[in-house]
Amino acid sequence: QVQLVESGGGLVQPGGSLRLSCAASGSIFSINDMGWYRQAPGKGKQRELVATISNIGKINYADSLKGRFTISRNNAEKMVYLQMNSLKPEDAAVYYCNADLYPLGLKESYVYWGQGTQVTVSS
Repeated sequence: QVQLVESGGGLVQPGGSLRLSCAASGSIFSINDMGWYRQAPGKGKQRELVATISNIGKINYADSLKGRFTISRNNAEKMVYLQMNSLKPEDAAVYYCNADLYPLGLKESYVYWGQGTQVTVSS
């Protein structure tokens, strides 16, 4: 059984910072890409790419977020992080962690999602 658990969300004022964490646990053989997506209120079920990072550190950001958000990971701890700076009201969303990984005993990789963590940006 594989789980992804996010933490670090909350309420922050415009211009503030938050650091999100996501821990992968369970019967995992290896992890390929890890990433962050977000789903803003009023945008239905569409999840927007925030950033992804491969197991060798190759990073991809949504163009609109470059320079304010930083993704990183700790492979040994099976963690991925998202440092968010200069937050704006439009960054408010539920942030989801995902991972493309090989469960133990399986020959194919699967994408798993966390349950999401709420980020609210308001004064």
